[in-house]
Amino acid sequence: MMKMLIVLCLAAAAAAQQAKVTPLMTKELSGIADKEGTMVTVEYAPGGSSAEHRHNAHVFVYVLEGEVVMQVKGGNPVTLGPGQTFYESPEDVHTVSRNASSTKPAKILVFIVKQQGAPVTVPAK
Repeated sequence: MMKMLIVLCLAAAAAAQQAKVTPLMTKELSGIADKEGTMVTVEYAPGGSSAEHRHNAHVFVYVLEGEVVMQVKGGNPVTLGPGQTFYESPEDVHTVSRNASSTKPAKILVFIVKQQGAPVTVPAK
């Protein structure tokens, strides 16, 4: 029984660490062949984070609420608050993307310019 309780607690903690991504819109970009713009919001629970990943796209981040820590491979981590921005190039690997707080949620708006039909996020290799 105790092992089962420990497993359930670990599973709940792992689920709490996941970021919640909400698609807002995707639109073909006229005048830019085979490209589309996609907007999503990403919500981080207190202490939440995203796994290392890449976008293979131009990514523009705007912090809506809370504070987030962002870092791309080879760069320094930055802590951003409401109204601050972050950029990732198509070559970047996003190594750190997490809520800076262990007690308050954080939310970001993300605008992505990518190949039409390509996934928004792919695991880093």
